[in-house]
Amino acid sequence: MKNFRPAKKRVEVSVGESVRILRELQELSQRQLAEITGIPQATISAIENNRVNLGVERAKVLARALKCHPAVLVFPGWELPLEAAA
Repeated sequence: MKNFRPAKKRVEVSVGESVRILRELQELSQRQLAEITGIPQATISAIENNRVNLGVERAKVLARALKCHPAVLVFPGWELPLEAAA
């Protein structure tokens, strides 16, 4: 780990963008994600466009469907301090 260098952050990603990116990586449409999660497609669209807050419970449901940890959705820009990464 002596040669570890964290990757440089290239873009800022919002909560909604993180949901959309993960959904698209899973090759799911909003409608398919709605069917899997029980969250209305209009709500998923509103989340992806940052018109509606994700919230903890929705984050858990979406994370399960998108096969990721809820923190990936809730805190897309989170960075560890350099000392903690070493």
